[in-house]
Amino acid sequence: MTTSFTEPAASPLLHLLGQGVDLASERGVECTGELPAPSDPDLVERARAARAALGDSVFVLGHHYQRDEVIDFADVTGDSFKLAREAAARPDAEYIIFCGVHFMAESADILTTDAQQVILPDLAAGCSMADMARINQVEDAWDALVEAGVAEQTVPVTYMNSSAAIKAFTGRHGGTVCTSSNAQVALRWAFDQVGGADGEGKVLFLPDQHLGRNTAVLQLGIPLDQCVVFDPRRPGGGLTPQELRDARMILWRGHCSVHGRFSAQNVTDVRAAVPGVNVLVHPECKHEVVTAADYVGSTEYIVRQLEQSEPGSAWAIGTELNLVRRLARRFSDRQVHYLDSTVCFCSTMNRIDLPHLVWTMESLVAGRVPNRIEVDADDARWARVALDQMLALPGV
Repeated sequence: MTTSFTEPAASPLLHLLGQGVDLASERGVECTGELPAPSDPDLVERARAARAALGDSVFVLGHHYQRDEVIDFADVTGDSFKLAREAAARPDAEYIIFCGVHFMAESADILTTDAQQVILPDLAAGCSMADMARINQVEDAWDALVEAGVAEQTVPVTYMNSSAAIKAFTGRHGGTVCTSSNAQVALRWAFDQVGGADGEGKVLFLPDQHLGRNTAVLQLGIPLDQCVVFDPRRPGGGLTPQELRDARMILWRGHCSVHGRFSAQNVTDVRAAVPGVNVLVHPECKHEVVTAADYVGSTEYIVRQLEQSEPGSAWAIGTELNLVRRLARRFSDRQVHYLDSTVCFCSTMNRIDLPHLVWTMESLVAGRVPNRIEVDADDARWARVALDQMLALPGV
């Protein structure tokens, strides 16, 4: 296993995809003006100058999976929910620059005031997992639950990694949002609404099947055979009405393109290569990876585990490479390994780079507000209901 985390060369394609005007693309791209070249030797100084000129009017959020060149200019780093809450806690900041992906910026827009403007430096920075659950597909799935006679016994729980429209759907149907940190609490609450975890009630879990399965089976004790996967590309989700009636967890067929790469073989290989290694993975990993690991938790949990670990200890971490590489540098007196044998960055997260951040800040200095994220008012209202329900959960 390698302990070297070398930043790959910047891909020109990533910059071109987020430059220019292409409003017909998936989310639309409107990056007008001259996007700085990634090789511009003055980029860092331009970023510093623009940040200084904007002062307290701007609050910059950086997700853990961002590359270092972006994190260097973030006021706060964290996971998606922590960053959205941090944005809401800064009502005096006129502009919130969210260095993350689209659904995160939407959540920040929902939780901040109407006077604040949330900006995503590249509108093409989406999330493959969030995109696996479209609102029309979810509404069709609910119709299938109605036809099977189980909708009234089902509470929807959507992962934070979902669109505002899906969060709104969840709020309209009496459900809640969850994070990878509080999924267990959210599922217990949901089952309590329909008779408890040992009753006849069900949860429709969106959009990450692995987080839903791992939480239900390993933390709530729900049998694996009572977890079924609803495939939106197949009629009725590929499930019979009886299968829906027998299930306790109805899992959406979605996954994280990064965490879904890790395999049980990766765990076997690193244990053979590094005696005494602690395997630490994110709960978005497959069930067989999570059950083979020593520790499982959110990105914030992963950071805390390294902070609390002993010097000289060995760790193999299954999450996005930017974070693992950063931890390897921060804890140089530990052995920090990347669980996979191949490099895998979150490609959409990495669309937010220093050129896009500089372009965003310089646009604001010039009086232009680029790439503002605005959630539909009705969706925002119902998504806020689901988010507020999560905030009311014990321990949140």
